[in-house]
Amino acid sequence: MTVTSNRRTDPPRHRSGGAAHGNRAAPRDRRRRRGRRRGRGIRTALLVTLALLVLAAGGAGWLYLKLDGDISTFDSGGLSDNRPDAGSSKGENVLVIGSDTRTGGNNALGGGDKDDVGRSDTAFLLHVYADHRHAIAVSIPRDTLVTIPPCKLPDGTWTKAQPDTMFNAAYSVGQTPKGNPACTQNTVEQLTGLRVDHTVVVDFKGFAELTDVVGGVRVCLPQDVYENDLDPHLTAPGKLLFHKGEQTVSGQKALDYVRIRHGIGDGSDIGRIKRQQAFVASLLKEVKSKGLTPTRLLPLADAATKSLTVDPGLGSADKLISFAMTLKDIDLHNTKFVTLPWRYEGSRVAVVQPDADALWAALRSDRTIDGKNAGGEKTGKAGSGAAASPTQVSGAGIDVAVYNGTAVPGLAARAAAELTGDGFTVTGTATAAGQDHTTTLVEYGPGLEDRARTVAQAFPGAELRSETGSGISVVLGQTYADSPAAGASASPAPAPAAVPSEVADGARSADDNPCSNLTYG
Repeated sequence: MTVTSNRRTDPPRHRSGGAAHGNRAAPRDRRRRRGRRRGRGIRTALLVTLALLVLAAGGAGWLYLKLDGDISTFDSGGLSDNRPDAGSSKGENVLVIGSDTRTGGNNALGGGDKDDVGRSDTAFLLHVYADHRHAIAVSIPRDTLVTIPPCKLPDGTWTKAQPDTMFNAAYSVGQTPKGNPACTQNTVEQLTGLRVDHTVVVDFKGFAELTDVVGGVRVCLPQDVYENDLDPHLTAPGKLLFHKGEQTVSGQKALDYVRIRHGIGDGSDIGRIKRQQAFVASLLKEVKSKGLTPTRLLPLADAATKSLTVDPGLGSADKLISFAMTLKDIDLHNTKFVTLPWRYEGSRVAVVQPDADALWAALRSDRTIDGKNAGGEKTGKAGSGAAASPTQVSGAGIDVAVYNGTAVPGLAARAAAELTGDGFTVTGTATAAGQDHTTTLVEYGPGLEDRARTVAQAFPGAELRSETGSGISVVLGQTYADSPAAGASASPAPAPAAVPSEVADGARSADDNPCSNLTYG
């Protein structure tokens, strides 16, 4: 490219590159009752969004008031004051909690007392990538040893931090029948370093109704399952509950499927998570294949909203619809299920580092399972009024040189790191001849206008200028220096991390065969 007065004449051409740990034991009969209450959350949450999306498209506004009356919210005053920054993740993070509350008729399905303490043995963090075409659900094993941060009690006081405590104990802080969603959210934010944009709690009475509404879900068993596989306290096998292979389940049968633990694999909760992920994938596939007809839609929406407790940001039908709109273009293959990197520590589960931090870093930078950038354009969050952030683009196959046209030190290095993260090849960085540029300029040679426009998408408000020379160059202006994404850091941002191979290798897609990757051990 012919060098203009905007840049140095010798641009470089190199490439830039609860109970505390000591009180964990629980009575066996309590564990047996709790076993019935595993893994209800993700199914209902995604079905709710699909159902409300169709309602919006059909203009069924008359139903909104009814749905609004069915949606419960939890007190957001229990959220920590020390949270990850808003916007720290490009995508949107939704915590889904499967509640075992005994209120509202749930005890008839799960056993136990209606006034029993609310618990949650199933939780996952759903990351919706900013391109709104990919999503990943990260399951957090209930036995994972974590630090539960200070949480708000019903009397308004706050607990002290509880180190080395099982993850599922966070939901029981306060010992109330409805549980403590805010405490679980605080724990997940501290564990991941990601800000949770929304939290959805689902009870299993609604789940049973939903599986009936969709006409059942196709599942698979690696072996025959008998009554004593469901209840290991029985001395005899009992009657056959499930035969080996594929079959369709709904209602109580579906509940039994997702809670089976002891008769399959090594009898662990980790193995059960695998089958719960397969169940959710199969449920999504069922909904997508059949569609939501008016006959199915109304009972589905009614059952789903009755089973939800959400944060105030999703506490109305229109807010749920707004969130649902962000999910409509995610296909089955791009919907992934993984488990937090883990290892056994005695009978409990420890987080494996640095793999876990690498996973959270990948989600923070919107890297998919295969390492691709899925940044896209992040819209404002449902109900939050947040402004849109700059568009993320794919720069594969595009070479670009970067020049700092301002007096802000380190700006070219920062922009180069961001471009590299988006797939561009940065051929070098330097200081421009003049440091008084107000607007960022993208200069390009003959035949490179389309590629230059792609580069310009990474710098909102940038101007394009054709040149007689070859190549593409960016001259950064003060508008880039003042943008929140760029700041004035003197050191380049680290390149976005990929999802660790150990995590990616165990991932399930929503379109996988229901009999594949079913168990651990």
